[in-house]
Amino acid sequence: MTGAAPVFRRSFPWLVVAGVLIAALSLRAPILAISPVLRDIVADLGIDATSGSMLMTVAVAMFAIATPAASLVVRRAGPEIAVLVCLVGVVIGTLVRAAPDFTAMLVGTAIMGATITIGNVVIPVIIRRDVPDRSVPTVTAAYAAMMNLGSLLVTLGTVPIADRTGWPLALIAWSILTIAGIVLWGVHLVRDRLPGMSWVEQGTRSSQTVSRGTEESIAMTGPVPVVGRNRGALRNPVVWLLTAAFAGQSAGYYALSTWLPSIAADLTGAEPTAAGALASMFQATAIAGAFLVPLLARFFPIVVPAMTVAVGWIVLSVGLLLVPDLYLLWASIGGVAQAGGFVVVFTVLVRSVRSDAEAATASATVQGIAYVAGTLGAPIAAQLHDATGTWTATLTFTLGLAVLFTVSLAAALIALGRR
Repeated sequence: MTGAAPVFRRSFPWLVVAGVLIAALSLRAPILAISPVLRDIVADLGIDATSGSMLMTVAVAMFAIATPAASLVVRRAGPEIAVLVCLVGVVIGTLVRAAPDFTAMLVGTAIMGATITIGNVVIPVIIRRDVPDRSVPTVTAAYAAMMNLGSLLVTLGTVPIADRTGWPLALIAWSILTIAGIVLWGVHLVRDRLPGMSWVEQGTRSSQTVSRGTEESIAMTGPVPVVGRNRGALRNPVVWLLTAAFAGQSAGYYALSTWLPSIAADLTGAEPTAAGALASMFQATAIAGAFLVPLLARFFPIVVPAMTVAVGWIVLSVGLLLVPDLYLLWASIGGVAQAGGFVVVFTVLVRSVRSDAEAATASATVQGIAYVAGTLGAPIAAQLHDATGTWTATLTFTLGLAVLFTVSLAAALIALGRR
């Protein structure tokens, strides 16, 4: 770091943080916007539910596949331009996906997934570079909360817009969130080129921090760049147990995020708009759920927040199976669990490794495999529904994934305690 670095960290970077939070609205919401109108899309395109679920899972697959390319973009272009590339790509992908053609929609989804991966990689770099150390946890939690807020907005709002304009325009309408991010980051980029903070000085600071921060953020977003660099992590049983736990969570999350509006409509008899509102609680309570694990961890051993999250996952599927009329309660509990699950897995992971290199390899291994598992959740859930005509088999499947999460996480905690 140069001697000028502390100067940049004395004051809180409000414009940067605002840009991060606005960008976060577009890092999950465009993918999930399709869920409330998926039945309409399936009917209009003449495809089956399993094929329809691919309109979400292709994006999830890109999170793992595109990480090396995303890392290269960040390294070559710099963080600010990388964010702009991400957001512009999301707009392009949204426009392509809105075409009422299955192939075009898959291509658009892949574009969105690939460019969102750039955002997944670069946002932690920017937070670490520009935010004062004492504020990093708060900004990171706010960043996660904004991703869930974006998901909440599209879950609530897509059906009402589609009722007036049709689903293609409803999907395009959410581009306004992404365009707002493009404008804000454009302002930020112009500001940094103005006199008072030269672009050369900014570039020097970025190059010094990106090389350090990018490696760490890569470890949080995909497997390819770091797997194999530290074999000690791959011999750690806790890592593989957490991989199983997070794979269960990822498959369950994407299965439920894709089909909860349809499940709500069928189990409660709600109209599509009301069903979307019911399903939105799965995203709404996740905004608070991200803060649950850190809060409980301040007062209790890690096993308490871990098992609290695990019970929440189990209660979601059991509740929908046994007492579907309390859908709102079960979806709310599940939302807290899905947000807390990510936090608890990586809290345990950090405690299980002995070095930054181990942490990078372990994190990449866990998330890389989990993303692959995540691509399978929604199609399997759809196949079970199509084969049986009810959601019972699907919810039994998600219950099995919750049990996998619980057992694997408990075993990881036991193994950690024996180290």
